[in-house]
Amino acid sequence: MANHKSALKRIRQTETRKLRNRYYAKTARNAVRKLRATTEKTAATELLPKVSSMLDKLAKRRIIHKNKAGNLKSKLTLHVNKLA
Repeated sequence: MANHKSALKRIRQTETRKLRNRYYAKTARNAVRKLRATTEKTAATELLPKVSSMLDKLAKRRIIHKNKAGNLKSKLTLHVNKLA
């Protein structure tokens, strides 16, 4: 166990951040799943900017890697463009 006050505080901060990051990452994953499951073009085009923005924010905060965010956005854009 930690011996210093600062180390104890760091443990508390890390735990709080971990939970928050997990929540945001899970929310983004669910949004991606929802967009992939969408079969209507209009609904998908409305949802795409929101999901892209969410992924960009996660990448900016380094919750997910920037390349992963880019790959997901690319795949989702292709999916939306293929819809009739």
